[in-house]
Amino acid sequence: MIEVKDKIAAGAVWLGIEFGSTRIKACLIDESTAPIAEGSHSWENRLENGIWTYSEEDIRSGLQSCYADLKRDVYEKYGTVPKKLMGIGISAMMHGYLAFDSQDRLLTPFRTWRNTVTAEAAGKLSALFGTNIPQRWSIAHLYQAILNGEDHVKEVASLNTLAGWVHYQLTGIRELGIGDASGMFPIKDGNYDQEMLDKFSALDEVKTSGLDIRKILPKAVKAGKGSAVLTEEGAGLLDPAGDLESGCKAAPPEGDAGTGMTATNSVRIGTGNVSAGTSIFSMMVLDRPLKGCYPQIDVVTTPDGADVAMVHCNNCCGELDKWVAMFAEFAKLSGHETDISKIYELLYTNAMNGSPDCGGITSYNYISGEPVTGVEKGSPAYFRSPDSPMRLSDFIRAELYGAMAALKAGNDILFGKEGVSPASFTGHGGLFKVRSAAQQILADALGSEVSVMSTAGEGGAWGMALLAAYNAENCEKSLADWLDDRVFSCMEKTTLKPSAKGQEGWNEYMERYKKGLDAQRLLGEI
Repeated sequence: MIEVKDKIAAGAVWLGIEFGSTRIKACLIDESTAPIAEGSHSWENRLENGIWTYSEEDIRSGLQSCYADLKRDVYEKYGTVPKKLMGIGISAMMHGYLAFDSQDRLLTPFRTWRNTVTAEAAGKLSALFGTNIPQRWSIAHLYQAILNGEDHVKEVASLNTLAGWVHYQLTGIRELGIGDASGMFPIKDGNYDQEMLDKFSALDEVKTSGLDIRKILPKAVKAGKGSAVLTEEGAGLLDPAGDLESGCKAAPPEGDAGTGMTATNSVRIGTGNVSAGTSIFSMMVLDRPLKGCYPQIDVVTTPDGADVAMVHCNNCCGELDKWVAMFAEFAKLSGHETDISKIYELLYTNAMNGSPDCGGITSYNYISGEPVTGVEKGSPAYFRSPDSPMRLSDFIRAELYGAMAALKAGNDILFGKEGVSPASFTGHGGLFKVRSAAQQILADALGSEVSVMSTAGEGGAWGMALLAAYNAENCEKSLADWLDDRVFSCMEKTTLKPSAKGQEGWNEYMERYKKGLDAQRLLGEI
C-alpha cells in the first residue's frame, strides 16, 4: 500500500479551499477522497459605512494563512510539504458584489451576502423577471448601484463573486462554477438566462449607464468542465514560500451552496440538504420548475446545472455561539475551565430534555437582517412568557429553534404551496457536530427524515476538494454517479425521523415567533 507521504510527494492529492464567513478552510484529499490534512484561518467581516465587508488584503492574507496552516498540518503528520497537486478548487460564500474596472481594480469595498441594502432593486428585478431575485444576489447589488447613481458604475468592466475573484488571481481565468454563477444572475439551459439578460439590458437606467451585462459577467461553467490551471503567479500567491509548483488543473470555482450539495451527496434530482454555520440554507433539487414566485425561495443550480429550490437565511449559529461562549466564560470563572467542544455537547444534549415548545421561550438570532421573514435590520433578542420556568434546557433549545426558525418558515411555503418535499434531507456544517441534537430538531422542523454523515463536520472545503478531483479526472460519469460510486458508497450515516411531539412543539414555537416579528423589526430600528 502506498503511504500517504508518498502520495503527497507524487502530487497525487487534490486541494479544496473555502472562504466561509468566519473561517477560511483548506482540505487536502487523496484518491480515497478522505481528508488527509486540513488548515484554517479565522477572520471576521466588518461593518464599515453601513456595509458588511472584507478587504482585499483580508482575502489575500487569509488565503495565505490558511494554506500555511495546511502545510504545517501536512508536515506534522507526514514529514513533508505539498509541492505538486493533481487539482485545486476555490469555494466561497455566495452572492454579494465585487465590481472591477478595466485594470482589475476594485471599485468599491466588497459588499457581502450579509448586506440587506438592495430591497428596491431586488423588488423591481423580481417583478421584471417573474422570478425571485434576492437582495444578496450580485445583479441586485449592481442594479441598486445604478438606481443610486453611484459614480463607480460607469467604470465597471467586470463583476465577480469572492470564489471567482480568488480563482482569477490563481489562474488568470474569469469563470464561475454554474452554481455560484446562479447567485449572480438567473440560469437557464446551462447559461445565464438570455431572455432575462435582454430585459435587464432594456431598462432605461441600464441603457443610460452604458453597461453591457453580457460582457461583465464571468463565464458560467459546469462541474468537471473546467480547463483553467494554476499559474506560476497563482502558486506564488497561495504559497509565498515557493514550495508549490504551478500547472495543476483548477476546478470551476463554486459557492458554498454547491460545495454543501457535493459534500452531502445531494446533487441528484429529489435530494435535499441543509448547510448550517454562520448562515443556514436548505437546497432541494427540483424535478420541475416552481409554479410560483416567492421572495423566500431562490432558484439556483447544482454544480452540474440542475435547478434547486434554495431557502437561504442570513443568520444561524452566530448568536448561539455567543451564548455558548458566555457559558464557557462562566465555567472558567468557576474554576472549571472546559474545552469549548465539550460545552457545546453538554448544552445541546441537555437541550433535548427541554419542553418541545421550549417552555414558552422564543429566540431571534438576527445579528443581521433576515429577508426570509421580512426583517431588514438585525437585533438578537428573546422573549418568554411570564410563567416560563426558564430552565437551561428550554433556553438552549429555544436558541437552537431560533437558529432554524427562518429556514422552517421558508420551507413551509415551499412544501405547502408547491407540494414538493424530499424523502430526506442531509445535514452538514458545524451545527451538526454534536450528535443527534440539532439533527432531531431539524427533522421535527421540516417534517422529514434528516441524515447526517460521518463527514458532517468537514463542510465545504472537503466538498470543493471533491469537485477538484472530479474536474481533474476528466470523468465521463455524471457528478451524481461519480459521487455515489467514488465517494459515498460506503459512507457511514445516521438518520432520524421527525417526532410527533417535536412537530407539535415547533408549531407552538412558530406561532409565538411569527407574532413577535413586529417587535423584532422595531428592535432593528432602535
